[in-house]
Amino acid sequence: MVDVDKFIELRDYIIEKHYAHLNSKQREAVLHGKGPLLILAGAGSGKTTVMVNRIAYLIKFGDIYSTDYIPENLTKEQFQEIEDLAKLYRGGDSSQIDIPDGLLSDRGVNPLNILAITFTNKAANEMLERVSNLIGHTAQNMWIRTFHSACVLILRRFAGELGYRSNFVIYDTSDQQELIKECLKELNINEKNFPPRDVLSYIGRIKDRLLSPKEFEIEANGNYRDEQIAKIYTKYQDKLKSNNAFDFDDLIGKTVELFRLKPQILEYYQRRFHHVLVDEYQDTNYAQYTLIKLLSGHHKNICVVGDDDQSIYGWRGADIKNILDFEREFKDTKVVKLEENYRSTQTILEAANQVICHNTYRKSKELWTRGQKGDKICLYEASSEWEEAEFICSQIQSSIIDDNLRPGDFAVLYRLNTQSRVIEETLIKYAIPYRIYGGYRFYDRKEIKDIISYLRVIANPADDISLRRIINTPRRGIGAVTLDRLEALAEDEG
Repeated sequence: MVDVDKFIELRDYIIEKHYAHLNSKQREAVLHGKGPLLILAGAGSGKTTVMVNRIAYLIKFGDIYSTDYIPENLTKEQFQEIEDLAKLYRGGDSSQIDIPDGLLSDRGVNPLNILAITFTNKAANEMLERVSNLIGHTAQNMWIRTFHSACVLILRRFAGELGYRSNFVIYDTSDQQELIKECLKELNINEKNFPPRDVLSYIGRIKDRLLSPKEFEIEANGNYRDEQIAKIYTKYQDKLKSNNAFDFDDLIGKTVELFRLKPQILEYYQRRFHHVLVDEYQDTNYAQYTLIKLLSGHHKNICVVGDDDQSIYGWRGADIKNILDFEREFKDTKVVKLEENYRSTQTILEAANQVICHNTYRKSKELWTRGQKGDKICLYEASSEWEEAEFICSQIQSSIIDDNLRPGDFAVLYRLNTQSRVIEETLIKYAIPYRIYGGYRFYDRKEIKDIISYLRVIANPADDISLRRIINTPRRGIGAVTLDRLEALAEDEG
């Protein structure tokens, strides 16, 4: 007979030692078993480290830590192997110890059954790379994706259920504005009263609330401007569909629509994803919250990481209530606060804590560090932008001379691009070399958009926006009048 209590004690000891490189709160979050988990992660507290280690833990060990679970047919030889492994951990550096596959991993989660959501492709790629470093090539089978890229995968497979073809295109901002201009023209609505950029932003907020054109039309009852927007929204969605296209805001909304329209498809993904993890949860909007709640509806294993003190995207639809009300929305939630900071000095953290404590709605936490106290914060109040630039450049020059630093050791942050001119001129005056980061992104360049439009028309001949872009590029003598007549004829003929 194997001593069951001893086995559990040794098993939990080994798992704890395996994650000894984490602090106690990080480890508590990583080793959480089943059920909802809210990780309130302060700035610089190692939230990405927690996310990747939790994913690795789920794959390697499943949810066996601190449970009564015992593998079936546990042999004396296996028990002896566990004892030997525990001795190795007691002996020294646990980072060099490899736990053999199968020894404690009979409840490990298949990577295919894990969905991890981030907000940017860069964050998703970094997370995938770090998980791969921990568990090897099996991480490639996971879905570590942004909200939108995960939805694209789902829609590519099931777009037909919504009346779209799987080779749909995704319109960027300039494509959307062209389409809105067409809608305004056909509806005889003046662009000056309804600027396309403003209309798009308004429609985006409507889509964040998961309102269809018909639902918004009902809501707009009696409000002239909203009634006009409802007409534009209806025409805009019709044109998107006829072009076999989605805009960026559609990707999440249409996925939610698909799940509500076809419960069997939702059930497939609910049963597939045993664990759903979401980063930067404080920046989610209503549509993203709804998608996550639907996907985690079967297994209830949802882990979100966020910081209510860092929510700054309310202007683009982020709803701070998603994180503040998480415990009410998801019953029996475990809450872990990560308050130890690894990035800043104590002086910086004390100042931040004093500012943040005045927030009206927040979950209390206080950042601290084992690091140095650090220099005092310097506040300089300038009387003009030129005086401000002089102060910045003189400080940089002094540090280069006195502290043997390089120009590349400094960063100057400004809120508006118009502020850069004065700073640049002063940097030139001080002979300090600099580099401006910004400008057009690669895919926003005209020649790149032209090439992509050609490829889009080849892949999806229904894409009128891309066709209009390249029909006279290079010039072929096809003028605006000819295009308008063709478009009118196409509209009449359907």
